[in-house]
Amino acid sequence: MASLKELKGRINSVKSTQKITKAKQMVAAAKLRRAQARAEEARPYAERLADVMASLVSKVSGDSAPKLFRGTGSDQRHLLVVVNTDKGLCGGLNSNIVKAAKVKARELIAAGKDVQFYLVGRKGRAPIKRDYEDRIKTHFDTSEVRTPGFEEAEAIGIDLIERFENGEFDVAHLIYPIFKSALAQDPTVEQLIPVPKPKGEEVKTSGGAVVEYEPDEEAILEELLPRYVRTQLFTALLEREASEQGASMTAMDNATRNAGDLIKDLNIKYNRSRQAAITTELIEIIAGAEAL
Repeated sequence: MASLKELKGRINSVKSTQKITKAKQMVAAAKLRRAQARAEEARPYAERLADVMASLVSKVSGDSAPKLFRGTGSDQRHLLVVVNTDKGLCGGLNSNIVKAAKVKARELIAAGKDVQFYLVGRKGRAPIKRDYEDRIKTHFDTSEVRTPGFEEAEAIGIDLIERFENGEFDVAHLIYPIFKSALAQDPTVEQLIPVPKPKGEEVKTSGGAVVEYEPDEEAILEELLPRYVRTQLFTALLEREASEQGASMTAMDNATRNAGDLIKDLNIKYNRSRQAAITTELIEIIAGAEAL
């Protein structure tokens, strides 16, 4: 059994840890509001851009379509763009993203495809490296930026498009978390390059009005496709930030509660040990007095 001094030291240590987790929980809660607002504000633009893309794509086909849309004509080489956080202490968020990436990788490898990883964020590197060290194409570090924004998304997009134009891969998939609440951040896998065709036959238009494009659909699509890729990456970074703060707040709340429960248990043990020590001393004093 631990001594009273050891128990007291453990209680003080857990109390110090509890103060840290409580402080981080409050910081994450404050950051979550801003991150959630940014993610929610970006969604309508991304959705509307997708609608415009769908409208244009429906009018362009064949060799006249830009390469970013029509692809390379092959789907043998796949690039998985995995967006993880740069910091830990956010529960199972990163492990869930890595799990989704590994599931997609195994699925493609089983189909005989060549798979490479493009890792954004630091926390996903080690677990993916353990299983796919020879398949990691490159890393993109966002840890030096306080809050990754459109500049980082643009840099990633330019790099990916350049690699695609150089023939380094045929299809790129974007894997990132979608923020739903502080308790739910769902990993999702979406095709990024070539830009996927709109699902279904119906394309949204503005009240059914006839739209004429200037100069023409091909030229506009050539300009919008890179912007679409950058917007999807920007959305992924915003969703990642909101998911990170939400998961961190929940994880630190659980850690604070667990620390409180542990302190209660240690206090009970401390009191029982102290009571046992006092009882032993009384018995020794009484036994000594009787012996006299």
